[in-house]
Order: sequence, then C-alpha cells, then structure tokens
Amino acid sequence: KELERPRPGHADLTGAIKYLGSIRGVLERSSARETAVRVAAGALARQLLSHFGIETIGYVLELGAMPIGRGETLSSTIAQARALRDTSSIYSVDPSRDKEAEQYIDRIADEGDTLGGIIEVRVDGLPFGLGTHAQWDRKLDGKLAQAVMAVQAIKGVEIGMGFEAARRPGSQVHDPIHYDPALAETSNLGYVRPTNNAGGLEGGMTNGQSLILRAAKKPISTLRKPLDSIRMEDKQSHRASYERSDVCAISAAAIIVEHVVAFE
Repeated sequence: KELERPRPGHADLTGAIKYLGSIRGVLERSSARETAVRVAAGALARQLLSHFGIETIGYVLELGAMPIGRGETLSSTIAQARALRDTSSIYSVDPSRDKEAEQYIDRIADEGDTLGGIIEVRVDGLPFGLGTHAQWDRKLDGKLAQAVMAVQAIKGVEIGMGFEAARRPGSQVHDPIHYDPALAETSNLGYVRPTNNAGGLEGGMTNGQSLILRAAKKPISTLRKPLDSIRMEDKQSHRASYERSDVCAISAAAIIVEHVVAFE
C-alpha cells in the first residue's frame, strides 16, 4: 500500500521528490535490510583476516542516554570480549547491565518512542601501514568513516579519542612512543604506546595498535506516536504515516558496523 504522508527522519519526502516516484518505492530501497549483504561480505572478510591474526568485535557502548561502557574488557582479548558480548541480550560487553537496558527499551516502547545509541568496534592484530598518507582517497580513516556513515541511521563516526581530542591540548592527546624488544616479533614490531588516543590510526595509516572506532546511531525514525507531516496529495497537515517498526535496533547495528569495518 502506498504511503500518503512522509515520515520525518526517513528518506520518504526527499526521495519521492528527487525521483518523482512513490514513497513506497523510496522506503523499500532505503531500508537497512540492504545491510544484510554487507554483513555477509564482512563475515567472509573476518575469516580472511583471522588467518593473519586480525580479530574484530562490535558492541553497544551506549543505549540512548544510558552509558554501558566496556566492563572489564579493556585488558582482555577479543575472544574473551566476544564471549561476553554473545551472552548479552543487547550485545554489550557488560551483560550485568542487560536487565536495566531491557527495562529502558520497554519504557520507551510504552511511550511510543524510539532509541539510538553508540557502537564501538575494536580490531586487534593490525600491522603497520594499512592505508596511506599520500592519497586522500586511500587514507584508511577516511575509507572507514565513509563505509560506516553509509550504514543507515549512522550520524557520526569517531576514531580513538575522536571529538574529545579537539577539546584538549596536544600533550593530553598524542600517544608517546616507546620500544620493547620483547615485543619485536608481534604486530606492533616492539613499538608500544602507554595510551591509544589515536585509536590505532595516524596519518591515514594503521600504527600497530588496536583500531578503535565509534559510530553514533540515531533513533529509529518510525514512531508509534508519529510527528507532524503533510499529505502529499493536497499538502494538508496530518500525522506522519506509521509502518511496522522496531523500537531500538542498536544491537543489530553493532553487528553491521563490525562487519563493515572488517570488510574495509
């Protein structure tokens, strides 16, 4: 059935005007169901990367206004973090927060509203030099940002300290360089850092540290209590149309972003 009233936050209005077509045609083509194939490709990429000792994980770091954090995983391996993530109903790495998160989602659902959140992806075992400093379109941070921002509903991407780096002096941002000969045979070639504010990327290239990337997902745009819109036929004010929709898709988005990063 055709939708008569575009939904704020979706591609409905702009897409229908741009392509002189129906809202239905736009909403089906702009659906995040498209990401299923990107997850499939990313899953193959993860298998390939594992042969080189490169492991990835994506998890929910914040749910709406609720910070969840990384629990005790900062010093753990990705395998240990994944074991925790896979026991969590919301795909965080702190399953002790699951009940609180579920109640939060249920409350928002009862209010006819929706939730977004923050996803974090971590990649361990990366060698020096993936990407380049020399060509703008081959810088790895730029390629990652484009790939992740192309996931539906992602409205921001940051690497390492991200936006917080703009608020601090350089002495509190840049990661000192040390050398440990005992680690010379590892992926970081013995060059170690006491911090990883850069998130594993410097000058558009991997620097031997873990890649840390975060993505901000906006709340789902389809609301059970719709916002104001107009009827396309006569331009009269109405409530926006309603399609069956989830309340919060941040857990699914964590898997999507993990696999997009793995593929890139």
